[in-house]
Amino acid sequence: MTENNGDMKVFAGRNHIDLTRRVCGHLGEPLGTARTEVFPDGELIVHIEEDVRGRDCFVVLSTCDPVNDNLMELLIFADSLRRSSAKRITAVMPYFGYGRQDRKERGRTPITAKLVANLITEAGFDRVLALDLHAAQIQGFFDLPVDHLAAAPVFVDYFEGIRSDLGDLVIVSPDVGNVKVATGYADILGGDLAITFKKRISGSEVQASQIVGNVKGRTVLMVDDMVSTAGTICEAARVLKEAGASRIYVAATHGVFCGPAVDRIRKSAIDRIIVTNTIPHEQRVIPIRDRVETLCVSRLFADAIRHIHENKSISALFKRFAESKR
Repeated sequence: MTENNGDMKVFAGRNHIDLTRRVCGHLGEPLGTARTEVFPDGELIVHIEEDVRGRDCFVVLSTCDPVNDNLMELLIFADSLRRSSAKRITAVMPYFGYGRQDRKERGRTPITAKLVANLITEAGFDRVLALDLHAAQIQGFFDLPVDHLAAAPVFVDYFEGIRSDLGDLVIVSPDVGNVKVATGYADILGGDLAITFKKRISGSEVQASQIVGNVKGRTVLMVDDMVSTAGTICEAARVLKEAGASRIYVAATHGVFCGPAVDRIRKSAIDRIIVTNTIPHEQRVIPIRDRVETLCVSRLFADAIRHIHENKSISALFKRFAESKR
């Protein structure tokens, strides 16, 4: 019999109640009772409104926009649970904010992803469960165990269901860093592989220069970890369309959709964008909602939480996707 860590309790941050309810539904557990209150001066307090003494607690909260508010809520959650004598506390982070600040690109700049990892560790969490970190090495920033999930199973199930409609398929990596992930999709879905090369002009502007691979008359599926300002995917889509691509699909785990993203996508050659519900984005994409499809990652997280609670292997959930950037 597998040993567990006491009764399970799963709590939700303010912005992730819907996703967490779905996770709890798969687990057959009620949503943990907690309340986050905002004081008139902007300070937060998290009230744990049930007994958690000796229990295995999970907090589901993405540090997405508003990034700093969500990060502080996550940290305060840990302190509140620790002071309530929880046995173990896991930060379940569908989206890890500050993940792109993972190295020094110039002098006198911070590595904020490491700083955030330090804060999460010092706040009292015992482990982290994350999904498609922007850079896999961020796992090493934490001085505690990190389980790094991949959204590939969710996307592959979706695309296998519509594979016959996609026709002659080519998987495109929008940059060199994502080639390994794109190769995995190409192997599973039975498509060829192509790569676009990009030059970043600024934080929100990207220039795509050339394509390696044949896309003429074919359906293109671009895979990436996130859609932020959409500069990369929209510029790549322009180049791919000019090269003769017939249809352009984009699959990205995190739908950040910030700044000019929605307007860029509306004007772009992209036919459809498939993202997951790691970030609440429904209101942001209203002008392009006919092009956006959202997949649910609740079962993926529920399976991982169950494995953590029962001290089982997480990697066993990803045998089919061993070549992701995990």
